[in-house]
Amino acid sequence: MLSEPRSGRLAAWGNALLAGLVSPDEAASAAVGEDAVHRVEGVPGESAPVGLTLALGRLRGLGVSGLRVALPAPGHPLGLSGPPEFNARALEAEEAVVCQGAALGLVPEVSEAGPEGDVHVEVLWHCLPVREAPPADVPSLGEAERELAEALREATEALTRLDVAGSGPVAEAAIDAYRARATASRGRDVLAPGYPPRAVRVLELAQRVGALVSLATAHGHGGAVSASEMSARALALRPVERTARRAQVAAYNAFVEERGAR
Repeated sequence: MLSEPRSGRLAAWGNALLAGLVSPDEAASAAVGEDAVHRVEGVPGESAPVGLTLALGRLRGLGVSGLRVALPAPGHPLGLSGPPEFNARALEAEEAVVCQGAALGLVPEVSEAGPEGDVHVEVLWHCLPVREAPPADVPSLGEAERELAEALREATEALTRLDVAGSGPVAEAAIDAYRARATASRGRDVLAPGYPPRAVRVLELAQRVGALVSLATAHGHGGAVSASEMSARALALRPVERTARRAQVAAYNAFVEERGAR
């Protein structure tokens, strides 16, 4: 989770564009990132998919004043407000962007094309109606930061007590790779212009905590030697992953929250 979700990039740079802090082309280029192309289908007034620059312009013309992120998981509709059809598609994609100022949302559909070693990623965003209601389970930045620190401390204590930390050469190599990525990420543009420093700090911590959770669950069961210990490990990590997702959403949505508070 060191790399940001596509919905996060689109919301962050879309918000910077809506605030007049970056140009349309700069926002679209940053949102696309390393993907080959992003297009948006279902934009009101457009009969065919259009590029991000045009889509963001159309949304602004429809009254969109901000973009929020949703990162739902099974049993946890984080950032969603309905209707069920939109929620289902967002849950399948595990992410979405919800517009403020117009009852619309965007869900990415990712596809790959090209031969092995030269694969190009293309993204088609589906623009769909949403329910205008408060998003589910989104904390404030302050709440997210406190929850993240507490969850990380509790999980560390639990895993240490259970003696199920990752072990072996595969896990050690993965940890070394994680540390290298974390070091390389320092100083990069974590969020777009206009975001408060606290949002950057919360997002960086949430991404690193999420990466460590992924690392812990992707390389076997560490020192766990029984089914009960493996279950205990999973129970210790589950709330940390949930808290990291909540913190990410709070960070990406901070731009909209701060502008609304002014």
